[in-house]
Amino acid sequence: SGMTFADKAYKLFTSLELKHKLPPGVEVMNPYKDRTVRAYFRAFLKRYFDDTRKRVLILGINPSRFGAGITGVAFTDPVALNDFCGIPNDMQKTRELSSTFIYQVVDAMGGCKKFYRDFFLTASCPLGFTKNGVNYNFYDHPGLQRDVTPFIVRSLKAQIALGARTDVAIVLGAGKLMAYLERLNAEHGLFKKLVALEHPRFIMQYRRKRIPEFVEKYKNVLGEALAG
Repeated sequence: SGMTFADKAYKLFTSLELKHKLPPGVEVMNPYKDRTVRAYFRAFLKRYFDDTRKRVLILGINPSRFGAGITGVAFTDPVALNDFCGIPNDMQKTRELSSTFIYQVVDAMGGCKKFYRDFFLTASCPLGFTKNGVNYNFYDHPGLQRDVTPFIVRSLKAQIALGARTDVAIVLGAGKLMAYLERLNAEHGLFKKLVALEHPRFIMQYRRKRIPEFVEKYKNVLGEALAG
């Protein structure tokens, strides 16, 4: 088809729609509806994914308000988008905890160019949620989880179709997210193996003194996943 990973990813994310009725007070956050966000997202994809290489998916939960919710790029706040990814932007220079940690890992693994040749940072549920203006994870409400599961399955299949490896996927969140994705994977056979890592926000909030140790752990686990 001559479409690169970048082309396919741009097409997928900018066409995402969630039409479900949501629990009271819960709203969908779709950064890709914003023209400015689409432009930055496209520039990012073109810079790092304009090829047909196979990549390992690194799956977070869903976009958060101060990371992908602003930039459209998973685990990448406006500061990281500018300073690490080399995509200048005039978005509010907010920092997000997860993004700060992830880019320490990216740096430790040789920087964006090297890292993004092999990995695609993304979310299990590529659209985010807020409840009364605060981040809300899809599994925080049994009804919401049930309602968005078909969308998540479709989204994961679509992300695999971008050119993802299916021998392994990395899950960022060793608790609820891993348990949920293991169940989903058992049912739909999306990946041969799922490997969990502690969520970056958990590390930044509760294991701050051990950040270097966790960066090292990420580096090893991601390296092993690549080696297959």
